[in-house]
Amino acid sequence: MARSSARAEAMDPARNRRPVKAFGDGSDITEQAVASYVAKYATKAAENTGTLDRRIGELSELDRHGVPDHARRLIEACKTLDPLYQDRRLWAWAHMLGFRGHFSSKSRGYSTTLGALRQARADYRAAQEHAALGLDDREPDTVLVLADWQYAGHGHTPGESALAATIARDIQLNRQTAGEELLALEGA
Repeated sequence: MARSSARAEAMDPARNRRPVKAFGDGSDITEQAVASYVAKYATKAAENTGTLDRRIGELSELDRHGVPDHARRLIEACKTLDPLYQDRRLWAWAHMLGFRGHFSSKSRGYSTTLGALRQARADYRAAQEHAALGLDDREPDTVLVLADWQYAGHGHTPGESALAATIARDIQLNRQTAGEELLALEGA
């Protein structure tokens, strides 16, 4: 039952919409609500949120491209707030809802790296596969490497050789012609 309910919400985004409110309207905004809101849009591609995949020159572009109301309000907010926060360049990044850069940028000194996360995910999937196949969890004493090396040839094919020779002749002719023209200009 829970699975079909979640699937229905995913298929009908309107069911899952609720405004993030604050500033004396009766509901306090929580850090979790803000984090959820940002994560929702940061993990979607531009076309999934209804924004554009390139910078916006003027607000009239939103009409031409049929940008949805919610994304339009976020983009208009970027335009309105840009003069107040010039160092953030909100209008220049309005197509990304004001956020510039990659949403999952990591600091090696502060956080983990994406490579470490990929490795952890690969290790987890390998453990799942081992369990599904009924393999034991011991590390193997040896690793069997299968490789098949065959001689594939050397040098250019006949067609590549003819093309390379033609290019070399053209280059030589161009150099010779340019040299003759320089001599003619110097003599004049």
